[in-house]
Amino acid sequence: MVNERMHGLGAEPSAIRELFAYGMARKAEIGDENVFDFSIGNPSVPAPDAVKDAALALLEQPAVSLHGYSPASGVPEVRATIADSICRRFGIEASPENIYMTVGAAASIAISVSAVTEPGDEVIVISPYFPEYKVWIETAGCTCVEVPAHVPDFQPDIDALAAAIGPKTSAVIINTPNNPVGAVYSRASLEALADLLSTKEAELGRELYLISDEPYREIVYDGIEVPYVPNVYARTLVCYSYSKSLSLPGERIGYIYVSDRMDNAAQVVAAVAGAGRALGYICAPVLFQRVIAACVDEPSDVASYAANRALLTEGLAALGYEFVEPQGAFYLWVRALEDDAQTFSDRAKAHELLLVPSDSFGVGGWVRVSYCIARDTIERSMPAFKALMEEYRG
Repeated sequence: MVNERMHGLGAEPSAIRELFAYGMARKAEIGDENVFDFSIGNPSVPAPDAVKDAALALLEQPAVSLHGYSPASGVPEVRATIADSICRRFGIEASPENIYMTVGAAASIAISVSAVTEPGDEVIVISPYFPEYKVWIETAGCTCVEVPAHVPDFQPDIDALAAAIGPKTSAVIINTPNNPVGAVYSRASLEALADLLSTKEAELGRELYLISDEPYREIVYDGIEVPYVPNVYARTLVCYSYSKSLSLPGERIGYIYVSDRMDNAAQVVAAVAGAGRALGYICAPVLFQRVIAACVDEPSDVASYAANRALLTEGLAALGYEFVEPQGAFYLWVRALEDDAQTFSDRAKAHELLLVPSDSFGVGGWVRVSYCIARDTIERSMPAFKALMEEYRG
């Protein structure tokens, strides 16, 4: 006998991973240069030299201490370094005790959801949303409540959120800059959301947590501000990952920051530690904890993504595609050329275009196009996009 839910999750993987696996197999058949893989957020920009330098320097240290266990919540001096960076960058008091090192943002969110909910609670997500949110919410025994974003700007719809928050609501997950749309939530939107949550806390007589998923914080364009959510709403848990900012997706390193401004911060920190223990997410990779401490303020190579964004949007606009201009992250939200996003994605495959259908993000009729890929892949894909458009036109 096996767990039927876990069997189902394993037998039917995420649409993103499934398309990525298809792309790997297809590249092996016909060559990398003949497949235009826009499926996954796997940065083509190399990690900064500082990451390599830090890793090499650390490898000269005694192996026993370098590769030994850290405390469950992370190396104390690493947590202190990250807390100090948060203080300097965002003007907020951040205690090292409120930092919990994690195996990337996935572990951060799974831990945070389990820490602030009880089975039977509801967690709100703003659609379109990263599909694994639902998996982590349901694994915690909670119900995922989808609230559509405001269209066309894809900011939080405050009225819709107000209608969705009820006596079982424990948390709202936000993601800004957003995957899959690329929207950055404005300060006005976040302040309106904070006011709503505070009002609802008073009405319902229970804490309402904001879980802020921030792996794309550093990847923004045109000088757009990304407000630091704990400065806007006190009861916030920040889930951060270095996968995108330092091009380290395979190293799985990140953290949770429980806002010091939370009136029950100590209680939440203990719950985070307990959830990490219960889920088996303790002692994040120690080598890369120390690498991060050495590179904590290393800038992201946003210029490469900006160039790719311009190349892709200009090319698709010239061909007649409709899309949402991304303010951040490295995804383009493109309207499918028919209502059925899955069918459109399948037809794109015939042109060796791998585009993620929007259904798994909680909406229909769109595809996500990841442009954190090699520039020449975007350039060579344009004839394929043209052929796909012409196929639909007649």
